Amino acid sequence: MSIKVTPNQRFQGVYNVILEDGSERIATRNLTPGRNVYGERLIRVGEEEYRLWDPFRSKLAAAILEGMKNLPIKQNDKVLYLGAASGTTASHVSDIVGEKGYVYCVEFSHRSIRDLIDNVCRFRLNMAPILADARFPTRYTSLVNEVNIIYCDIAQPEQALILSNNAKIFLKDDGWTMLAVKARSIDVTKEPSEIYRREVDILRNEGFEISEVVDLEPYEKDHAMIISRLGI
Repeated sequence: MSIKVTPNQRFQGVYNVILEDGSERIATRNLTPGRNVYGERLIRVGEEEYRLWDPFRSKLAAAILEGMKNLPIKQNDKVLYLGAASGTTASHVSDIVGEKGYVYCVEFSHRSIRDLIDNVCRFRLNMAPILADARFPTRYTSLVNEVNIIYCDIAQPEQALILSNNAKIFLKDDGWTMLAVKARSIDVTKEPSEIYRREVDILRNEGFEISEVVDLEPYEKDHAMIISRLGI
């Protein structure tokens, strides 16, 4: 059986892949053909190359596979990525926004930022590594322009407020946010569903309209993705 790749009908820049054994995966078109980022398999079909997207390594991929209705990230978008780590998910976002889009990657860990630079950003002209603490967005205002999307994946108790504070500075008036919530990083004594509701309430109080909340199990235990839009 030959490999088959087709555009995902719901999400721009995401592709459905049927492998040789009939198993189904998702992928993005590789912006840097011949290079992978985290050991993911590269698939070539005709003149195009695709990177399989592992939902066990990427919360965004998990959200897509767990029924997320809206992926705000589109071609040519400008994205502020808080907590980019070594670039696993950020590199797929880079694929989706394409050469005319841009991904500002904020990361606090020196080790992670080195990996991000050496393995990802040096080969991708639409990504900028920023060594900074997302709790203090005014410290990188000179490095980040206005963005369409803020994607936040930082395991901190106040992550919803951190997202909001960044949005007040960098997000366009009708921009979207995606918040990856790790319940156990916020409060280990409460049920994850209660934590998710609390984060939703915080965002609403900060002026966001909640689009959806997606539970990421079985790919990520006690995690959810909250998609919201800044109220106009």
